[in-house]
Amino acid sequence: MTTITLGPAGTYSHRAAKAVEDGDIEFAESMTAIVEAVAEGEADRGVVPVENSIEGSVTESLDAFSEYDVAVVEEIITPIRHALLAQGETFELVCSHAQALAQCRGWLDEHYPDVEVEAVASTARGVERAREDPSVAAIGHPENATNGTELELLAEDIQDQSSNATRFVAVAPASERTEAGSKTSFIVYPNADYPGLLLELLEAFADRDINLTRIESRPSGERLGDYVFHIDAAAGLYEERTQKALDDIEELAENGWVRHLGSYDSVTVLN
Repeated sequence: MTTITLGPAGTYSHRAAKAVEDGDIEFAESMTAIVEAVAEGEADRGVVPVENSIEGSVTESLDAFSEYDVAVVEEIITPIRHALLAQGETFELVCSHAQALAQCRGWLDEHYPDVEVEAVASTARGVERAREDPSVAAIGHPENATNGTELELLAEDIQDQSSNATRFVAVAPASERTEAGSKTSFIVYPNADYPGLLLELLEAFADRDINLTRIESRPSGERLGDYVFHIDAAAGLYEERTQKALDDIEELAENGWVRHLGSYDSVTVLN
């Protein structure tokens, strides 16, 4: 089985993928490319981040789920430990993924207020920059300092919240979508706008005692003020109450569309 995730080797996505998949792991430079590769049959699985406990949703992943028809088959929760890595204690620039930089913003402001920061495609790409250039430091997993002799571990656990964790999902071709699992993800495009629309969407679940663990709106791209809703429910599609809620939201979105990404279970991985 081939799994594709955010590269190069050493990213947090790579670590999450290794924790749940035993097959070959390939790399892409964006979450969109990962989801597209799975949808087009170029990979059996993709592992992408969807939410961080500090910075919130990874919107590129959410938008890719709206664009490409895939199934979510597993959720992977992993604590995130950030470290500052460099060839020496003196540097001019810190490079990392935008999410990692944001998760360490307070620590960097306190300890390195005059150092510039630059967002790159992944934490591992920042580590590569730091290995190549002594004026660059990186933010990444502490073990990146042991995968070679160039980098020193200058500081550990520099994330602004000790409870920092990221939620990843494993995606598969749409044909592998299943009703079995304790959680279900939906994408709803009502293609409508009237007072009480969102309330009606929520009532479809509330009336059946289904807890929503996340709901988020993203621009549809069709016109200003037009939105797609991403909904995670703590119930499986095999349950009658979930099927009835789905019937309701499909009726509400009769002028648009509803995509259920499938039901799945969650695993917590320490890495």
